[in-house]
Amino acid sequence: MSQSDYMQFAKLRTAARYTLASSGVADCTIEDLALPPDALALHGPNAYGYPPLIERIATRFSIDEGCVVMPGGGTSFANHLALATILRHGDEVLIEHPTYPLITDTLRYLGAAIRTFPRRPETAWQINPETIASALTSRTRLVILTNLHNPSGSLTEAAIIDVIATAAAKVGALVLIDEVYRELLFTTGDATTSFHPDRNIVVTSSLTKAYGLSGVRCGWCLAPAPLADRMRRLNDLFGSLPPHPAECMAVAAFDRLDYFRARGTALITANRAAYAEILGDHPALEQFPCPQGTTMFPRLRHTDGDALYDLLMASFETSLVPGRFFGYPDHVRIGLGAELVQTREAMLRVATALSK
Repeated sequence: MSQSDYMQFAKLRTAARYTLASSGVADCTIEDLALPPDALALHGPNAYGYPPLIERIATRFSIDEGCVVMPGGGTSFANHLALATILRHGDEVLIEHPTYPLITDTLRYLGAAIRTFPRRPETAWQINPETIASALTSRTRLVILTNLHNPSGSLTEAAIIDVIATAAAKVGALVLIDEVYRELLFTTGDATTSFHPDRNIVVTSSLTKAYGLSGVRCGWCLAPAPLADRMRRLNDLFGSLPPHPAECMAVAAFDRLDYFRARGTALITANRAAYAEILGDHPALEQFPCPQGTTMFPRLRHTDGDALYDLLMASFETSLVPGRFFGYPDHVRIGLGAELVQTREAMLRVATALSK
């Protein structure tokens, strides 16, 4: 497979007057970065990562700079680089279901042998580590999680991840955790990660989803130093050098993260309240809400996600994401991070459409 139907949908079919399709915080402007006059440069010392940017990430997570890889893209490219470095054609991978579809599309492109383990709505989309442990085989090379879970927002606690990593280590497997939505939890400024340099865990993340900084494309991989070095060398074949102006903007963003954090938290808090008011008890929805995150993933009682999407686009100038992209066609993913007035209006239009 050499394409992603989900990404084509996200890029070309979600534009609407009122959209609930985005899973991230509303985009910031260049003014929000408050760039100092001398902040930007066309060129800089970034052969294998811009040192000031690597230093900020390493300090933030209290890890060695040799474990930080800055490939010059968001989390999606960080995932691609990590997967391409770890896997060979035919390697067995265990991945949660449902999950972010671009990860599985990338796995298919790389020729991985994909097996899944379930996250179930009736258990609030939580992971059962015993299910994963029993599915591991001597052929398993990698276990993949998203935390917070995409599309539900479910949080996997550290103790569960520890059990999964320990079980994976017994068969020589790594655990890859996409933590891009975990950034939403750092409301006090303290940042944590599941990565530890002496464990079999690789982490990817970025500034994209929690802070409205998708245009900066500041994504990273955290990996044990030898694996991190392999990622850097492989990226010579992919992106070579990141665009240096974007690296400069990412440094400025880290220096104003309190501002972006407060902005994102305000949007999500207000939109989650609006969701509870407008759609939380809607009789056409079966709800499995999680108390954190930028998305809801309800089940539709009387239709499917594509039919609702088509109705919303044709008659209500509104978009969302059909659940079939996540393997759940009777669900929809609803984003909670966009501008307040348009998000509330979009939810009102969804409620009306569901009542027809």
